[in-house]
Amino acid sequence: MRRPTSQEPSAQSRQVEAEASDGEGGRDVGTTQQDTAPVPVLSKKTKQPMECFLVQPKETKEDATKTKKRRKKKITDILAKSEPKPGTPEDLQKLMKDYYSSSRSVIELEELKLPDSCFLKSNDLTHSLSSYLKEICPKWVKLRKNHTEKKSVLMLIICSSAIRALELMRSMTAFRGDSKVMKLFAKHIKVQEQVKLLEKRAVHLAVGTPGRIKELVKQGGLDLNPLKFLVFDWNWRDQKLRRMMDIPEIRKEVFELLEMGVLSLCKSESLKLGLF
Repeated sequence: MRRPTSQEPSAQSRQVEAEASDGEGGRDVGTTQQDTAPVPVLSKKTKQPMECFLVQPKETKEDATKTKKRRKKKITDILAKSEPKPGTPEDLQKLMKDYYSSSRSVIELEELKLPDSCFLKSNDLTHSLSSYLKEICPKWVKLRKNHTEKKSVLMLIICSSAIRALELMRSMTAFRGDSKVMKLFAKHIKVQEQVKLLEKRAVHLAVGTPGRIKELVKQGGLDLNPLKFLVFDWNWRDQKLRRMMDIPEIRKEVFELLEMGVLSLCKSESLKLGLF
């Protein structure tokens, strides 16, 4: 009598199937892990942006010095390092040309040019005021004795300020002698008072600022026709190392004064110019 055949697989076949399924399963799992990489989960709380502070490098002393030099470089610093040079007639001619070049034609500029013959010898920075005046005007005593006209002067010295005018008056004692000297500046003195003084007596020598002198000429208190010597305090420098013609206001007033009869007197050779 036959035994019924068992439908169950044998132990050997089951082992082969298990190994096959394990091999296929291993490959499938590996492939799945590579294809589906884990995605990071975002936090529900949003992070606040953090402030960033840039720390600037500390400035060294050398950098600070360089910065200061660039910012505070002035004409005073340049003049302090440069050697002083005496003024020349060419300096005045050049200043006049630069001043009028924007408002005058070429022909008018030529007419403003001063003849070389009207210039006296300039101070070479070795003279005091008295010694310089004696050199340019050796016959001063005779000239002042013959001068009797009122509202006029024989010699006029122009400077930048009232304080400087007083210094010049004290420094020319050896030259002026018995000459009648007058201060022509605005500090503590009204124009009308100066007009009255000029009308009372003949004045030989005057020291003043261009603004006040110009005003006196404008009002008729000072006649420039008898003037023989006009001296500019050219080389002196103030605390900021500026000469009188380096100051824009003074330069403007000087040129305006020159146009009030001085230029014509120089061209007629009745007036001489000096640069002290």
